Amino acid sequence: MIAFLDASALIYLIEGQEPWVHHAKTALSKLNEQTPNLNIALSRLSWLECRLGPLRRQAIDALDRFDSFFSRPDLIWVELNAAVIELATELRADHGLRTPDALQAACCLQLGAEAVLISGDAAFQGLPSLNTVIVGRA
Repeated sequence: MIAFLDASALIYLIEGQEPWVHHAKTALSKLNEQTPNLNIALSRLSWLECRLGPLRRQAIDALDRFDSFFSRPDLIWVELNAAVIELATELRADHGLRTPDALQAACCLQLGAEAVLISGDAAFQGLPSLNTVIVGRA
């Protein structure tokens, strides 16, 4: 199993406040119980979105925490290649997703059926082909 973290999940984990930090950690713990040594994946879009807030706020400590996480050698990076863009275009057209959400969903789907998208955004629940865990939801 692969846990694909979108930007909202990463923000909750790295600089979030309660109860969101707890919800995100609980979601990952449950997946890790099912699959010890759970693989973590993310997209370059998440890298951009997570770093943007700290850069705007000039919050060097937060930026350092994100950069430390992003430098982990065990992360699986899903690049925004032509296949991802094509699938995101179809998802956006068929399901009305915003472009960033369509890109994140397409990145996760590129990982195969064993991938689970972890997010705080309920918009992903409308995609039947996408395994999702919405942080903070039962």
